[in-house]
Amino acid sequence: MDEDIKYMTLTGHLRELRQRLIRSLIAVFLAFLVTYYYSEEIYAFLARPIIPVLPPEQKFMAFTGVVEPFFTYLKVAFVSALILASPVVLYQAWAFITPGLYENEKRWFLPLVCVSIVLFVSGVSFAYGVVFPLGFKYLLSFSGAELRPFLSMGLYFSLASKLLIAFGVAFQLPLLLMVLSMLGVVDARTLAGYWRYALLLSVVAGAVLTPPDIFSQVLMGAPLMALYWIGVALAWIFGRKR
Repeated sequence: MDEDIKYMTLTGHLRELRQRLIRSLIAVFLAFLVTYYYSEEIYAFLARPIIPVLPPEQKFMAFTGVVEPFFTYLKVAFVSALILASPVVLYQAWAFITPGLYENEKRWFLPLVCVSIVLFVSGVSFAYGVVFPLGFKYLLSFSGAELRPFLSMGLYFSLASKLLIAFGVAFQLPLLLMVLSMLGVVDARTLAGYWRYALLLSVVAGAVLTPPDIFSQVLMGAPLMALYWIGVALAWIFGRKR
């Protein structure tokens, strides 16, 4: 009988998981219908930081394949739909896992999710408002009389979306360090002592996540080090006392 009870409990969880996944997919699909209608406007907004730094005779984006605009706008619409439907998806995830949490876990889980969203949006905003104008201006400065940029809209969207996601994820570093300190895995004194390793990892992350030039790597590595020290400060404030 105990095995039957466990089996029914597992079946109920799987059934609930399927229902919440279906609701999430429906929300993404409905959002996709909206974002695809405005996909050209969304792409124009995404390309706005690079247009002013293009040569005067080329204030536009180009495409090198017949189907490139179509698939690029599909990608733009899909990514935008995920962002637009994220509140519904996050709520479905929260509603699924909250019955298994203790009361004290419920109190800090939801604020951490909200802070994570704020940090992700801050990272995306920093990349779009600071890194894109400075980075693209520097990278396109190599053009000259015999070297002209010919920017593909598909490749630009791929680069821009990767950079936005990379900076959004990188801005989660203070929250990660704070949670680890709350769990007792690390403490502020240990983190402060490992600042040289953090500097090395920041340089490596900047080299991996950005275009291969020193300027873009600094634009990624310097904020990472600042975020690391913010995480050390949060670990000192909220960390578990030994």
